[in-house]
Amino acid sequence: MASFNRVILVGNLTRDPELRYTPKGTAVVRLGIAVNRQWKNDNGEAREEVTFVDVDAFGRQAEVIAQYLKKGRPVLVEGRLKYETWDDKQTNQKRSRLGVVLESFQFLDFGRREEGAPAAPGAAPARPRPAAAEQPVPEPEAPPVDDDVPF
Repeated sequence: MASFNRVILVGNLTRDPELRYTPKGTAVVRLGIAVNRQWKNDNGEAREEVTFVDVDAFGRQAEVIAQYLKKGRPVLVEGRLKYETWDDKQTNQKRSRLGVVLESFQFLDFGRREEGAPAAPGAAPARPRPAAAEQPVPEPEAPPVDDDVPF
């Protein structure tokens, strides 16, 4: 039987990520993401629904998420669905949830970084704009293309 389990979501964090570690030392973060859907009904009225999704991240990705993301920040996550069941110790009832196990993610708004917030890994530092009197340094010209390629 064929199967495919892949989820791609873009949403905003509903809470600050909280970093924890397993007894074996693996980093774990649970994210809450709000994903909005907007549409117009038959009468032309604007409608919106919000879906709240729990996302679990592990390892180095969990540490990076905990370091750089905060409540309200947009993020793209890619992962797989996972269904969990357990017995609630307080009510002795079966509980379940459908969540996402993160496999990769992308920061979406590091151009609008708050004052004092750390830069994204690999992000270029902000450079001041040159004054109007300063002339930009021209880029070197590319070598001419040889069109006599023998294939």
